[in-house]
Amino acid sequence: MNPAITHKETSLKGKHLLTLADWSSEEIQQILNYAIQLKKEKQPKQVLAGKTLGMIFEKSSTRTRVSFEVGMLQLGGHALHLSSRDIQMGRGESIADTAKVLSRYLDGIMIRTFQHEIVEELAAHADIPVINGLTDDYHPCQVLADLMTILEYKKTFANQKLAYVGDGNNMAHSLMIGSAKVGLNCTIITPENYEPKQEIVQKAKEIAQKTGAEIVVTHDLKEGIRDADAVYTDVWASMGWEAEADERVSAFQDYQVNQEVLALAKPDYIFMHCLPAHRGEEVTAEVIDGPNSVVFDEAENRLHVQKALMASVM
Repeated sequence: MNPAITHKETSLKGKHLLTLADWSSEEIQQILNYAIQLKKEKQPKQVLAGKTLGMIFEKSSTRTRVSFEVGMLQLGGHALHLSSRDIQMGRGESIADTAKVLSRYLDGIMIRTFQHEIVEELAAHADIPVINGLTDDYHPCQVLADLMTILEYKKTFANQKLAYVGDGNNMAHSLMIGSAKVGLNCTIITPENYEPKQEIVQKAKEIAQKTGAEIVVTHDLKEGIRDADAVYTDVWASMGWEAEADERVSAFQDYQVNQEVLALAKPDYIFMHCLPAHRGEEVTAEVIDGPNSVVFDEAENRLHVQKALMASVM
């Protein structure tokens, strides 16, 4: 990481963030450096004064809503919460028409939705930057905060190992892509039949060839977590998969992150979780509330990376 890179030196103005695969390693590093800088500033400059962000929520959220809204306020701008009940897109207006209309009113759009194609179509027709706040396939904003947290605690990505335990979902996808971009070794550990999408694994491995990162997908929990510097997990049934909750508890019961398996990680490992967490399911209370847990620093860092992101693209 080069701390000399700031948001002013590489122009990201107008750039969409749909997945981290679309951004160069240098652009991602730039956002992380800027976020670290903003975290140190008690009163950030009002760089978005007079600007407005539209936040479209088809999936509700604590961290996404609050961090984007507070971030805009701290940077001097304003955020509008737009649920599917508030805009016509939820009642049949085309995504293209919505994008064109909102581009006349707003300076940026953040959308949290289901199918990734919705975000892609919105961006294709918008004249303002579109930020993916989460889709079924990707969660880039969360992973920017995760990378920032690893950097804060480990000071480097080089020769570090991130082990993710759980569903091969949007978190697994974005962690692989983000890790590959910054040269962080990443092991994804899932039960059989819950692996990440093969085309996204392949994309991450192709990116990793350029940065020297190692991307591994395995079913072996103990081997996957061995010598990990950071251990990450997520809920077993993400939003939209609640109907499969019982089936997933059965499939994932041997993949709980607990003190027994963490004995295989590095002694100074950090424990990470994107939250919300279900104590007693994917992680035990003694781990998530223990001395190696950084989950609330990680949650706070959503605010800082999103401020850096919005200030850069808007």
